[in-house]
Amino acid sequence: MFPELENKVVVITGAGSGIGKSFAENFGKAKSKVVLNYHSDKHLDEIDEIKTTITNAGGQAIAVQGDVAVESDVKNLVQSAVNEFGTLDIMINNAGFEKPIPTHEMSIDEWQKVIDINLTGAFIGSRKAVNQFLKEDKKGVIINTSSVHDVIPWPNYVNYAASKGGLKLMMETMSMEYAQYGIRINNISPGAVVTEHTREKFSDPDTRAETIEMIPAREIGEAQDVANAALFLASDLASYIHGTTIYVDGGMTNYPAFMGGKG
Repeated sequence: MFPELENKVVVITGAGSGIGKSFAENFGKAKSKVVLNYHSDKHLDEIDEIKTTITNAGGQAIAVQGDVAVESDVKNLVQSAVNEFGTLDIMINNAGFEKPIPTHEMSIDEWQKVIDINLTGAFIGSRKAVNQFLKEDKKGVIINTSSVHDVIPWPNYVNYAASKGGLKLMMETMSMEYAQYGIRINNISPGAVVTEHTREKFSDPDTRAETIEMIPAREIGEAQDVANAALFLASDLASYIHGTTIYVDGGMTNYPAFMGGKG
């Protein structure tokens, strides 16, 4: 669908599972050159499978281990892309973390871990990508994986909601700053999406029914739905889209409790 993405060099953080895995496979099908970032050795088998999928689809792939919250690791990630493929075209800051903890029980370390990965990690990745784009005088693309909780409060996840709310305004600010150079920076905010991490939760009938009540489309999304939005934002079809958040959420952000004219 997007021939212009063939041979484009794409860095994807948190590519070993979930939405990041779908991103990687989609760009592989587009015959891109994909740099797969992963954090833990436990993802090595999955990374090898993704590399094979990308290669079989006609793309290319390398894997680079690193912590997105560590500046030197992100520098190595981008430099590895440049060393292997000669350039950087698309940076996808996807790595994220969440864990429910009541706010009054949340330690500073628990707060900081989520902020470091979800917000600071995206900042480091975006800053490094912008520097590479400016160095090459390139109209590059940055896509961040956010969440519907950049606008919807989420009790017991105050660190997560704060990180995603911050990510939204960070993206908008950076977009305003660098649009003049042709650098496009946007967010994708998924709602309830089935991945290997959430499949068990959504297989519970009560949880599934409760979740569907919050979605006007009355269905839970798939990781592929989010990955499709990333391909679009990276493509030439989105060449005039700057500083925008695309909500892939079945309408969750449209106040479904008011459906049917209630209230």
